[in-house]
Amino acid sequence: MYSTDIDGAVGQIDAAIDVLESVDLSRLSAGDLVRLAGRCEKLARRQAVVRGDIVVEVGRRAVSEVGGSPHKVLADWLRITPAEARRRAAVAEPLASRTTLTGEPLPARQPATAQAWRKGLLDGEHVRVIQRFLAELPVAVPRDDRDRAEAFLAEHALSLRPDQLARLAERLALTLNPDGQFSDADRALRRGFTWSRQDISGMSTGRLVATPALRAELDAWFAKFAAPGMCNPGDPRPAVDEQPSQDQIDADRRSPAQRQHDALSALVRGQLGDPKLGTHRGLPVTVIVSANLQDLQCRTGVGVTAGGTVLPMADVIRMAGHAYHYLTLFDQASGRPLWLGRSKRIASADQRVVLQEMDRGCTFPGCTVPGYGCQVHHANKGWADGGGTDIDDLALACGPHNRLVEQCGWTTRRRRDGTTEWLPPPQLPLIGGVNSYHHSDTLVRRFRRTRR
Repeated sequence: MYSTDIDGAVGQIDAAIDVLESVDLSRLSAGDLVRLAGRCEKLARRQAVVRGDIVVEVGRRAVSEVGGSPHKVLADWLRITPAEARRRAAVAEPLASRTTLTGEPLPARQPATAQAWRKGLLDGEHVRVIQRFLAELPVAVPRDDRDRAEAFLAEHALSLRPDQLARLAERLALTLNPDGQFSDADRALRRGFTWSRQDISGMSTGRLVATPALRAELDAWFAKFAAPGMCNPGDPRPAVDEQPSQDQIDADRRSPAQRQHDALSALVRGQLGDPKLGTHRGLPVTVIVSANLQDLQCRTGVGVTAGGTVLPMADVIRMAGHAYHYLTLFDQASGRPLWLGRSKRIASADQRVVLQEMDRGCTFPGCTVPGYGCQVHHANKGWADGGGTDIDDLALACGPHNRLVEQCGWTTRRRRDGTTEWLPPPQLPLIGGVNSYHHSDTLVRRFRRTRR
């Protein structure tokens, strides 16, 4: 049970902040203001310690006890992003106390940093500098050297700003790895590719950290397909397999970066829909786009893919001529998709396509997983309980949220407006409702109507 002592302590903090907010700061001297800033900063840092401990402890509980993914539950309850919840957990976990399987206490994995942090002597940025330094050290650096380096940086963090500490960490890294040698394991840990959000023009920026092998493979691909005249989207008959003519080469005004972009596009486009790729969630590996019929006829507006990407209608039409894609059309006025019934538990390919338009992604409130990453969920009644596999009884849900129904006591229901409502287990203070994240265009259309 939630202790009255805890409730009282939090209430005292609230009362103290009320007192501080009522102080007329203009009556304080500059020295008093600086001293007050220091004390408030220390208090804020100590509060961050408690917040971190709470995040770590919630993360240690079973999903069935929390009522869902711990980071997602905290994100919804605190109104922060799931990424921020994961970041707080990643920072706090190496600084948290531990126990053995028999209950014996163990020191934190970063003991020197943890000690200073718990005293309110370190800012979160100090901690991130130290943890980033440790994460980027080569695997071959001995454990004793890592521990001594962590203690060294924690000691100097007491007198340095985070930017100054980062400079010291860089010098220390060169001392521990003077030759700058990194193993295959070190490089493998750094590999990755991430997208940014689409900007207002629809363009996206990606960040690729490639292994030497991937770079070598891309170099070989670009050598042919990113050469002048190859894979040129501005060419009525672009050269893809054969060598370009001299006229095609001379007419090519693309930059090297643009040619590499177009070469990657040709590589991916040539693979989509290939039976050799098998299927993904019952559908061929290809692009699934939803749009309304009126926009398609007028060649205006946008389509939305099952991955959440917004496509201008001109691109939707252009892509249809290159590869085998699914295009789901719906009437703008009614918004009603096709009705499809099925007597089997598994949804048909056609039903999955319609669901991509209806839901576009996971229907759990606030979930950002797009349709490509979702399963088909029986919204009103599970198959085992006698539910049917009709289109008006189905919804999209990502794997973790789909399992909440069986593991944590969540329930769902399809509403008359076609949305899926998630109802939390009654014993937990969780937030239910519907998910509007994947339907921002619908909200914008409502906004436009209110302006008329």
